Amino acid sequence: MALRTFVKISSVNNLSDARYCAGMQINLMGFCIEENNKNYISPEKFKEITGWLSGLQYVAEFEYSHPENILDKIKSYEGIEFIQVRNELHLNMLANTGYSLILHKDISSLNELNELVNKAGIYSQLGVSILLTSSNLEMDGDLVEKLKEFAAVCSVLLGFGLNANTIIDLLDKTCVKGIAMEGGDEIKPGLKDFDDLAEILETLEIED
Repeated sequence: MALRTFVKISSVNNLSDARYCAGMQINLMGFCIEENNKNYISPEKFKEITGWLSGLQYVAEFEYSHPENILDKIKSYEGIEFIQVRNELHLNMLANTGYSLILHKDISSLNELNELVNKAGIYSQLGVSILLTSSNLEMDGDLVEKLKEFAAVCSVLLGFGLNANTIIDLLDKTCVKGIAMEGGDEIKPGLKDFDDLAEILETLEIED
């Protein structure tokens, strides 16, 4: 079994999500390691969860931390290969540190996406992947074309407009590298509703 596109799961905070997603052969699993975030994972919890997993890479996710603090925090998390940030100014400071970089951008208009497209060459040169999210944009023709233009130059992970009924067509039309989805809280330890993740992941499954 494999998935027909690259998949990142963000904000993983429990073993149920982690084991399910690893079993579905996703590519990247993200953990928030900022203490003030509700999804914060301690070094001990990270080790406990990842000790059950294999075959994927791990992302340290940050929103506000300065690069110096980021690099210091990561020392306590064995196996991190990617750093995800929201502050674009931090990219140059984190370049050449041995970690792959992801820039998370939450956009609210086509103009904001166009500004990113204009910098696509810079992101490509830095080897930065762009994770795009939005709470209000609808996946219309203009947006699809702009995403395709963006994805032709740099690595794009699409984190919105995802629907099991349209996901394969959307991937074909935009040519993005892959998608990004979020984990969620357990109902109680060991009990998890996977409907939101499973519907899309199972649509993306390729039978052996």
